[in-house]
Amino acid sequence: MFHTLRVAAVDRLCPDAVAVTLAVPPELTERFAFRPGQSLTVRRADERRTYSICAPAGGAPRIGVREVPGGVISSWIVRDLRPGDELEVAPPSGTFTPDLTAGGRHVLIAAGSGITPVLSIAASLLRRADTEVTLLYGNRRTDTVMFAEELADLKDRHPARLELVHVLSREPREADLLSGRLDAARLRALLPHLLDVAAVDHWWLCGPYGMVTDATEVLAGAGVAPERIHRELFWVDEAPPEPVRPEATASGPSSEITVHLDGRATTVTVEDGVTLLDGLQRSRPDLPFACKGGVCGTCRARVVEGDVTMRRNFALEAAELAAGFVLTCQSTAASPKVVVDFDE
Repeated sequence: MFHTLRVAAVDRLCPDAVAVTLAVPPELTERFAFRPGQSLTVRRADERRTYSICAPAGGAPRIGVREVPGGVISSWIVRDLRPGDELEVAPPSGTFTPDLTAGGRHVLIAAGSGITPVLSIAASLLRRADTEVTLLYGNRRTDTVMFAEELADLKDRHPARLELVHVLSREPREADLLSGRLDAARLRALLPHLLDVAAVDHWWLCGPYGMVTDATEVLAGAGVAPERIHRELFWVDEAPPEPVRPEATASGPSSEITVHLDGRATTVTVEDGVTLLDGLQRSRPDLPFACKGGVCGTCRARVVEGDVTMRRNFALEAAELAAGFVLTCQSTAASPKVVVDFDE
């Protein structure tokens, strides 16, 4: 469900990126309480986009937005949005979130706009005195670094417990290891110089598809257990291709799909080959979604009856899959009857 929120502030981060702070009225405070690493879905006309929250836990919702070439919503936000304007926003969602009560050793690896949820996670984790954080942040040049001043301030507040490492791909740095892309080769060389990989409790990866998959491969090769690696994709240039979707015919085979959302159940007949999200939206246009590409996780739901086939997944972790969660934008029915629950 979308709510209209007033824009409290728009802060310029670099030429093509801003941070937008939203004013939440008292009656919506509980609905817009967020965990670090979560995101907000913004709607404008028929378009929806998901943007990660960059504020620490307990702060006012604040999203980081980098302009995507040709981006319908990002270009409008970066170029035209002003304090006092209004945005249609859905409540926070997402599971790329740490346990703030556990402390421990955390390593965060981000590139480009992937810093947005990572900043929220780092600032929230460091509130505990028994937490140590290493943050590797990759960008092209110094002038493309989002949240540069806020990261520097965070380092000044926690000099002994935060290690901040900037890596630039198109601007030379004082050390060769810090000049270039955060790809598999660089991570293999850089990580042993910075830390004891085996001593890290949790790894948080956020950025383009190539960086996240390279980092996952490097950590797996170093023996890091999958449950300690948390991933979120931010990509523009190198997204995997969309899967081929068979054409559905209304007179062909179908399944009975029941959806539970906001305490209300709806049953819809969905043709074979049509995703659960597309089929259910005919009767339930209020279903949450944003990218429809298997990336953002906004359309996550749990299968409580029946079987489905999920084409691809770049948002759910192994524990979520084991618990029966799927991305409804990527899932088709594999049994005559399927029941999915968005409320869990």
